[in-house]
Amino acid sequence: MPAPFTASATATKGKGRAGRVPRVPTVFEKGVNMRILTIVCLAGLTSALALPAAADIAAGKAKADMACAVCHGAQGIATLPNAPNLAGQPQIYLAEQLKNYRSGKRTHEVMGVIAKPLTDQEIENMSAWYASLQMELRESK
Repeated sequence: MPAPFTASATATKGKGRAGRVPRVPTVFEKGVNMRILTIVCLAGLTSALALPAAADIAAGKAKADMACAVCHGAQGIATLPNAPNLAGQPQIYLAEQLKNYRSGKRTHEVMGVIAKPLTDQEIENMSAWYASLQMELRESK
């Protein structure tokens, strides 16, 4: 008996439908264990994301003191009315916005110039610094 995927298996033999293409078995029909497949997929996804090195909050504070404090304040509370507060903002949000300023995807006269020379690690460090600051909200009486 010929193998199921050879040319003779697909040729017309006078019976059945002409030019019939055999059904290809799915991954699950071949006996692949779903857990192994899931682990392999997750491992590939994890390596594709390749997260940067852990953030150094102290280095982030030092860099922020030089580059950000004039407008955003030494503790992330803005000193200018048109500058946002950065204290307590999520690290991923801050990092994404700095990278957008650096690439030009997001534009601002001052932030474009400040973000342009920053490395990914410096962005992660500064974002971690501002995210580490906690704010306390109180209702006014």
